[in-house]
Amino acid sequence: MSEPIGVAVVGAGYWGPNLVRNIQASPRMRLRWLCDLDAERARAVVGPYSTVRTTSSLDDVLGDADVTAVAVATPAATHAEVALRALDAGKHLLVEKPLASSSAEGAKLVDAAEERGLVLMCDHTYCYTPAVTKIRELVHGGELGDIHYVDSVRINLGLIQRDVDVLWDLAPHDLSILDFILPPGVVPQAVSAQGADPIGAGRACVAYLTLSLTGGAIAHAHVNWLSPTKVRTTIVGGSRRTLVWDDLNPAQRLTIHDRGVDLSSAENLGDEARYDRMISYRSGDMVAPALLEREALASVMTEWADAISEGRAARTDGRAGLRVLDILEAASRSLEYYGATVPLRVDR
Repeated sequence: MSEPIGVAVVGAGYWGPNLVRNIQASPRMRLRWLCDLDAERARAVVGPYSTVRTTSSLDDVLGDADVTAVAVATPAATHAEVALRALDAGKHLLVEKPLASSSAEGAKLVDAAEERGLVLMCDHTYCYTPAVTKIRELVHGGELGDIHYVDSVRINLGLIQRDVDVLWDLAPHDLSILDFILPPGVVPQAVSAQGADPIGAGRACVAYLTLSLTGGAIAHAHVNWLSPTKVRTTIVGGSRRTLVWDDLNPAQRLTIHDRGVDLSSAENLGDEARYDRMISYRSGDMVAPALLEREALASVMTEWADAISEGRAARTDGRAGLRVLDILEAASRSLEYYGATVPLRVDR
């Protein structure tokens, strides 16, 4: 495409202004509409001197032939309805997380986009950060060896949501990152989740999610609305090296540690003393790769524009969003049954 892609944003609330800013900064795109039920809020976001049109009617956006693509940043419960209308109008889509309120709704969106040959991309923003892009490169390149475990912590004080629990609010970030970085052939097989509502909010405010992965690995996520301190860390342990990502440390976000435990093989282990002699502890260097800092949403826009112009699936396409929804629904069932293990579809 030689002409910029005509784009409309639907939703001018929390995330919509960030989309507006990055679309306007992209030379590949031209923002034509901002749609919100609160027309005054939409006008305030674009500013009084902007040439971007504002409206409270989705029909105005979908009826404009100059709009090729639509970014949906409405409340999660409305994602499926808005997205399906946009697909029916022949528009490419970028949908804020989660893709939909259920896997059934998500599957409808995926099927509709594929039937119409349209790009359906999930705004899994963290997957486009320089740190996560580097983690994926290292994991897929075999630098860490076979994956043994992934451990993530995403905790802070608030914001307590009125319509979803802490799993549906925060865990999509960690689950989308996990889906993005895992090497081919390694997928979640089952999930168990435990949660608590110690303040009486009516939904889980603290939760722990555990995934068993093919090949014997394990992944764990801790999400929490009630922590007085903010923590954003992920550890990826491999057979060769271990990676630590501290997203709140801009000076050293990633460190790779050549430290671990090795177990030599033998046909007969013998007594306990012999077994102990087979275990060795590796203590090597720590390396902190240099990262070129860039706003993740700018990379999201580049990937969305590339997928549209090249007629291909985005790196975080609708099926990636559907896989996250599958895990969230299974985790919710596990919560209902006090942490019972719920199997997942592995043909994903």
